[in-house]
Amino acid sequence: MKQLSGLDASFLNMETPNTFGHVTGLMLFDRPSPDFAPYAAVYEKYSSLIGALEPMRRRLVEVPFGLDHPYWVFDPHFDIDYHIREISIAKPGLVDQLAEQICRIVGRPMDRSRPLWEVYVIDGLANGWWGLLTKFHHATIDGAAGQLMLESVLSTERDDSPPPASPKWEPEPVPSQTEMLRLTLEKLAKHPLMAVKAQSRMLRTMAKMLGIADVSGATSLARDTVYRILGRPTTERPWVMMPLTSAPPTPWNKSITPHRRFAMRTTSLENIKRLKNATGGTVNDIVMAICAGGLRQYLLAHNALPDKPLRAMVPVSIRTGDESDPWTNRVSGLVAELPTNCDDPLERVALCRKAMGVAKKQFELMPAESLIDIAQSSPPVVSAAAARLTSRLKLADRIGMPANLVISNVPGPREPLYFAGAQLQHQFPVSIVTDGQGLNITVTSYMDRLDFGFIVDRDLVPDVWDLADMHIEEITRLLQASDTEAAESPRAAPRRGPMQKVLEAKRASGKGKAKKAPAKKKPAARKKPAVKKKAAVKKKAPAKKKTPTKKSKSS
Repeated sequence: MKQLSGLDASFLNMETPNTFGHVTGLMLFDRPSPDFAPYAAVYEKYSSLIGALEPMRRRLVEVPFGLDHPYWVFDPHFDIDYHIREISIAKPGLVDQLAEQICRIVGRPMDRSRPLWEVYVIDGLANGWWGLLTKFHHATIDGAAGQLMLESVLSTERDDSPPPASPKWEPEPVPSQTEMLRLTLEKLAKHPLMAVKAQSRMLRTMAKMLGIADVSGATSLARDTVYRILGRPTTERPWVMMPLTSAPPTPWNKSITPHRRFAMRTTSLENIKRLKNATGGTVNDIVMAICAGGLRQYLLAHNALPDKPLRAMVPVSIRTGDESDPWTNRVSGLVAELPTNCDDPLERVALCRKAMGVAKKQFELMPAESLIDIAQSSPPVVSAAAARLTSRLKLADRIGMPANLVISNVPGPREPLYFAGAQLQHQFPVSIVTDGQGLNITVTSYMDRLDFGFIVDRDLVPDVWDLADMHIEEITRLLQASDTEAAESPRAAPRRGPMQKVLEAKRASGKGKAKKAPAKKKPAARKKPAVKKKAAVKKKAPAKKKTPTKKSKSS
């Protein structure tokens, strides 16, 4: 039995009836042969990993009254059939139909009485491909741990050997609530001291950031550290951008519902690299500039563009590679400005580069370990109650958020990956939205492509596909502004579109054919006299009977 860290538990405590703590990823594969059975291959592979990967077999045990963070135990009632599921997309199986099914899956909370993961094999796609949707709770793994797990699932070899049998593992009995309460009370005796230590470290760090002498009198050391980071003279006080004020409001910075919309788009990674070389930035600078331009166009279209730049929360992994436990969260974040108020595409790239530089320096000044300490010491019952109260009172509609949205750029492998001989074609991330931040953009690179995943609240951003297209259009805008030749023209997968519009189009085409309908009915009207003629023939039968009667008279 192992206890969750404070950061792990925070992803449980954040959950409300409208906010979920699971992260999802969609992988699209080709079909190596006509008789390939995706569900059987996935079932066989994941069955072999249960004993090898700890997060796949452990379930939660809650502490009574939320007095402490929960614990993990190896599920004594583990059921592999519950976790591996299959669905098929209705014809024609286009990309937006796939996205609608994903929305329904991510819009459901996970059962905490079972290991917190599910995988869905999705068939019926129009181009013959098939999908694998993985759904893991963020309390179980973070993005970096997810990549480690992905390496266990995929292979760099097309002709990989069949998966071996799962290593044996021992289930653990689920402790009773009485046992959990006794264990918690023993630990709580030490908890106040842990909280005081964490808060002291946090206050000292804040004092150093603001250049205020702390109780240890280490002001000069703090200043020298700041000056070295910023490269400024020691006589100059450092300036650090802190999100002390609320971000400007947008249509998606409100309370959310439990319903989601999802859109996915892909572009050539070579285009991004050429823009990077033309502007002197980094790939991440270009991604941030694409998001700034796409969001600007969307807000202009809705007459909702603020005068001030938006703010983006950018997740940052703080893994060192020396962690004793890889299956826990080691993630923090920084806040960077998005120059949506700038109308020049190239200037937006320069401003994004500058904003990311300032945000990284700010991140270095605030040690991530301090934030993790605070999460570790935060009482779970208070955190969970605060999240529920915020959702119930819809405080996000009245209180401004420090950031407008989350933007994450996850670098992926450059070589092709395979699953049971099927080549991975795309890897679309499906992340989390929360109250006050009803939009999340996550980007993943794979081979020569960049895959965008847009997850939004269904009511706050109903036209998410338009938003996604505007981001791809921004790439073209940047290529033209920088006079850079495109390596590949941005392309979009065909969509069926909203069913209401599909039916309207059918009705419109039906009205055009209705004019010819009378001409088709005329032959049918002519057939009716033919039926009457047959009846006339039947009337002649009695006439034939009269003929023999006349003959009898003549005789």
